[in-house]
Amino acid sequence: MISYNPKDWITFIFRFHKADTFRQLIPMMLFIGLYAAAIAYLEIEYWVLPENSHVKNISIMHGMLGFVISLLLVFRTNTAYDRWWEGRKIWGSLVNNSRNLALKLSAILTEESDRAFFRKIIPSYASILNKHLKNEQTSKQLFDGVVLEHHNHRPNQVAKILFYKINELYMSKKITGDQLIILNHEIQSFTDICGACERIKNTPIPYSYSAFIKKFIFFYVMTLPFGYVFNLGYYVIPVVIFTFYVLASLELIAEEIEDPFGHDANDLPTKKIAENIKRHVEELL
Repeated sequence: MISYNPKDWITFIFRFHKADTFRQLIPMMLFIGLYAAAIAYLEIEYWVLPENSHVKNISIMHGMLGFVISLLLVFRTNTAYDRWWEGRKIWGSLVNNSRNLALKLSAILTEESDRAFFRKIIPSYASILNKHLKNEQTSKQLFDGVVLEHHNHRPNQVAKILFYKINELYMSKKITGDQLIILNHEIQSFTDICGACERIKNTPIPYSYSAFIKKFIFFYVMTLPFGYVFNLGYYVIPVVIFTFYVLASLELIAEEIEDPFGHDANDLPTKKIAENIKRHVEELL
């Protein structure tokens, strides 16, 4: 995740970060610019369309559809941000639950061997969950026609070890039945957190919705030069490029943050969170 000062306007305006959408859109912006230049040349120099040409009225369509595309992009961005923020809340719960489990075990356990076991295994869950969510195979579990062979669910394996160890402590009378129930709730929350993360990871925005927005933006921008050449002349080229940059950037930002567990610059720092959990648990145990 990018560390920055939200009050530093100058840096935002004049600095192009590697996560900036401008870099990704340069090839498409060049194509749009050449396309707009070709349409402007044909209308002004070759076809020599009169001012009362019906082509000029195409801009009316853009005025009508501008509100629609704005609503779609706002909804798209908000939906993607909700997924990003939900992922952050889920990992915040993992931090708290790991601390609570370590605190309770620190008070309950007396033998150093048992404490050393949990000192190692509790942070391991966060670390393995981080790798599990970044694995491309994880996101394909719900796809039709995709069969994942020899794919062990590693977070479940760690949770299984935790449950076995807690039950072993109970059977050896190192903890009471009441303490078993308390610890069971904390360990169960790990699996709940994993399931919530997989729900976000495995369920992308519906294909039809995402494809429609991309097509809408493309055809909206590609028809802009026809009507606005009459008012702007060759200045329609930078206007169309900038319009495309704004609309396409919103879609790219939404695509990046809708999967908060990837490797993009704006994704959640799950590796760093896992390292913090390890440090906190080792301190408590």
